[in-house]
Amino acid sequence: MLKRIDVKSRKGMELVQVAILVALAVALGLIFRTEITDFVNDTFDGLSEFN
Repeated sequence: MLKRIDVKSRKGMELVQVAILVALAVALGLIFRTEITDFVNDTFDGLSEFN
């Protein structure tokens, strides 16, 4: 007695996984926003000095 796997439920699980990853990325971005902003500003300052 083999159980058939519903393709729609698999697709729904992938959507849940993507939503969790997006939420995690947003949360990390909010937590480390000052560090990210400082890094981006330093990088662009370095690039502008390079010219």
